[in-house]
Amino acid sequence: MAANEDITRVDQNHRRSRAVVHNGLVYTAGQVPDDMSLDITGQARQVLDKIDALLSEAGTDKSRTLTAQVWLSTRDDLAVFNALWDSWVVPGHMPTRICGRVDMNNPDCRVEIQVVAAV
Repeated sequence: MAANEDITRVDQNHRRSRAVVHNGLVYTAGQVPDDMSLDITGQARQVLDKIDALLSEAGTDKSRTLTAQVWLSTRDDLAVFNALWDSWVVPGHMPTRICGRVDMNNPDCRVEIQVVAAV
């Protein structure tokens, strides 16, 4: 992590940080799967695992997630994604969520997720 007074940047490169911590909140960049050959279940699991790791590195966890933005490449994946999402979120600690269909930068990418969580 790279700190700049009251801002901490996680895994920063020339274009983005994978997460930024400021004023008690952690903002993640959109997370995509590493293996784009997987089905929606495999891709979503990879993305949720990445989010878990980022939140942990920032000193928090998914039970403190406030909001999530989910992008799917096809609405055909929504039911399967929702089942996986429902098993990932912590009961009683449901974040707000937006879920939409978008054309991904990589046509093999089926899901991208961005979250904001309290530290």
